[in-house]
Amino acid sequence: MASLRAESSNPAQPGSGSVPMNMLDRVRASLPALSPAEQRVAKLVLADARSFASLPVSELSERAHVSKPTVVRFCRSVGYDGLADFKLKLAGTVNEGVPFVHRAVDEDDKSGDLIVKVIDNAVSALLKYRNDATGLAFERAIAALTEAGRNNKRIEFYGVGNSGIVVQDAQHKFFRLGVYAVAYNDSHVQLMAATMLGPGDCAVVVSNSGRSQDVLDVAETARKKGATVIVITASGSPLSLEGQIVLAVDHPEDYDRYSPMVSRLLHLTVIDILTTGVALRLGPALRPLLQEIKRNLRAKRYTAQT
Repeated sequence: MASLRAESSNPAQPGSGSVPMNMLDRVRASLPALSPAEQRVAKLVLADARSFASLPVSELSERAHVSKPTVVRFCRSVGYDGLADFKLKLAGTVNEGVPFVHRAVDEDDKSGDLIVKVIDNAVSALLKYRNDATGLAFERAIAALTEAGRNNKRIEFYGVGNSGIVVQDAQHKFFRLGVYAVAYNDSHVQLMAATMLGPGDCAVVVSNSGRSQDVLDVAETARKKGATVIVITASGSPLSLEGQIVLAVDHPEDYDRYSPMVSRLLHLTVIDILTTGVALRLGPALRPLLQEIKRNLRAKRYTAQT
């Protein structure tokens, strides 16, 4: 069983040349080592994996004739963090979704189905990331960004395509902290800006796949100029090798087949964490400025408060 758990904690990365064991094969191989009650859960998975991925724990336990804790225990026995983690990965295995649209939906879904599936997919990914995120990496990133802000150094955000939207959001959040913050999503301007960086500056490079040559060039240039390079990307991607601080964001969304949905939410969440961390580190002296910004924005409203 230890070998199964070790394998699940280190899944193969896209393009690595290593193919992880199919989830259903793993469940099938684990059957002899499971307790009789857990075997009933395993057989339920093997009989109808698609339903297992979508049903609540109460119905799963009823169908397998076991307790709810047994369902969760089964998921951990076969090498996963719990039921949510198991169902998320199982859904990615058995549900192709609608290619190039969304991985969690079906062609004939009604509006009510879309609401549930899209939100559940996002929530599951966020919860999984909460459990997987590395506090030490965030600590280093927040410390570097805070130091740059205090010393009036440059904090620059780089991203192209969908990630260009994320870095615009980052600029919007960070400049309100009274620091020098700017976002670039034009590849030529990005390279020029990275060339002007120096020691003490921070370059935050965002890419879902981590394979865009534009952002790879920017990260390499910023690093050579002595700036601190923080990357937000998939672990094991080429971009992660260019970063001094890697905020790894992994999810089941295939970037070659689906429009970015979950990845964008996760990247925006990472930016929220960084902004909040830096605001706290800058201390109470920052808060009068934030209060003044809110007061001035309130004056721009077209309807009076009642």
